[in-house]
Amino acid sequence: MFREMMKSKIHKARVTEANLNYVGSITIDKILMEQADFLENEKVQVVNLNNGARLETYVIPGEPNSGMICLNGAAARLVQVGDQVIIISYALFSDQEIKEYTPKIVFVDHNNHPKSVEDVEVHGSQA
Repeated sequence: MFREMMKSKIHKARVTEANLNYVGSITIDKILMEQADFLENEKVQVVNLNNGARLETYVIPGEPNSGMICLNGAAARLVQVGDQVIIISYALFSDQEIKEYTPKIVFVDHNNHPKSVEDVEVHGSQA
């Protein structure tokens, strides 16, 4: 059996740009991509903490250390610059792989620079 599990995420990133006229996707600072183990063109879910919108798209790399989080194309209609979002990737794992895998959770500062990378979330904790 395979289960779809959270592989990694960037927690509470701030949207820096929304570009309606781009073909599509989310542009993420290349350093954040590496920290979160996101690959170019990987499918992600974006959850907007300001308005509750949830969307799926794919990742393209932004300039390293820029802090860029830019929703492109139709997704730009679901965010405003300054909104906080959680960007989540999922993967299919066998029951054996689940026992050996730990997720990556990237916490960022107000400028979308990595503060810490954790491997567990605790209910009730504040980030």
